[in-house]
Amino acid sequence: MSFFKDLLRDIANLDDDDDESFKGSVCPYALFSASSDADMLNRAIKAPGVEETAIMDLLVKRNNDQRQQIKAAYQQAYGKSLEADLETVLTEDLKDLALALLMIPAQYDAQQVKQAMQGFGTDEDVLIEILASRSNEQIIEMKKAYKEAYQSELEDEIESDTRGDFEDALVSLCKGTRSDDTDVDKRQADWDAKALYEAGENKTGTDNAFFIEIFTTRSDAQLRRTFQRYTKYSDVDMMEALDSETSGHFEDCLTAIVKCAMNKPAFFAEKLNLAMEGSGTRTKTLIRVLVTRSELDLKKVVAEYKKKYGRPLQQDILAEASGAFETALLTLCGSDD
Repeated sequence: MSFFKDLLRDIANLDDDDDESFKGSVCPYALFSASSDADMLNRAIKAPGVEETAIMDLLVKRNNDQRQQIKAAYQQAYGKSLEADLETVLTEDLKDLALALLMIPAQYDAQQVKQAMQGFGTDEDVLIEILASRSNEQIIEMKKAYKEAYQSELEDEIESDTRGDFEDALVSLCKGTRSDDTDVDKRQADWDAKALYEAGENKTGTDNAFFIEIFTTRSDAQLRRTFQRYTKYSDVDMMEALDSETSGHFEDCLTAIVKCAMNKPAFFAEKLNLAMEGSGTRTKTLIRVLVTRSELDLKKVVAEYKKKYGRPLQQDILAEASGAFETALLTLCGSDD
C-alpha cells in the first residue's frame, strides 16, 4: 500500500499547499471572439476532408464558458447545432472529445453516470470516480442536470442499479452534504479514528454503516487527520484496514474516498495510468479525466503523474494516441514543465 504511505508522508505539505492559485491547464483565451470562432469552425467542417486538427485545436484552447458562447454563435449564424455538425464529420475518439468539451461540466458528469448505468451491467468504476471526487456544489449541479436530461432523480437510479453497502455509500455521497469545513477538529479526528478501529478491526464483522457515515460526511481535511491518527490505534494504515475489512465495489468506493481526501490529483494520475496500462487504451477514461480536470487541477495531476511513474504523462499519451486526437490531448495537458 505504498500509495497511502507516500500520501501520509506528504500530508503536512498537502495542508500547507492548499492555495487558491490556478492549477488548471485551460484558461480563457485572451483574443476571444465567439462569432469568429464559430465561422472558423464552420469553414473547417466544410473543408475537403474536414480540418480535424484545426477544429480540435480551437476547442481545447477555449475554456468551457467560451465554448458555450461559440455554440450559441454557431447556432445563430448557421441555424444548426455545432454538436450535430461535429458528430457527422469527426471520427469516434475525436467526436467523443469534442462533445465532452462542448458540454457544461454538470451535464457531462450527468451523462457519464447515466451511461455507466445504462444497458446490461453497471460501470461501477465511473460511478465511484465521479461521486467520490466531486464537491458538494458539483454534485448538486450534476443532479439538477440529470433530472433535466433524464426526468428522473439520480439517487433513485443509483438505488435501482446497485445493491447493499455499495449502494448506501453511493447514495450518501450523492446527497452532496459532506462537510465543507477546512478547519480540522483534532479531537473529533482522534475519536473517529478510534471508532473506526473499534467498528472494524477490533470486532468480529465490520460495521459498514459506520464507515459510510464517517467517510461520506467528513471534509477532506478532517478525513486526512483521521486517517493519520488511525495508526495510533492500529498496526496497519487505513488502506490496509479497508483491504482486510471490506471487499468488492464497496471497498473500491471507500478506497477512492481515501485517495481523493489524501491527494485528489494523485487519484486522477492513477486513473490516467490505468487507462493506458496493458493492452488497449481506455480512451473514454482519458477523455473524461482530462476534460473534467482541465480547468480545476490538471497541472497538479500532470505533476503527480510524473512523480509517481517517473515519466511525463505526455510521453505515455504519445505512445497511446495518434493524429489530431493525440495533439488535442497533449494540448489539454499543457506543457511538460
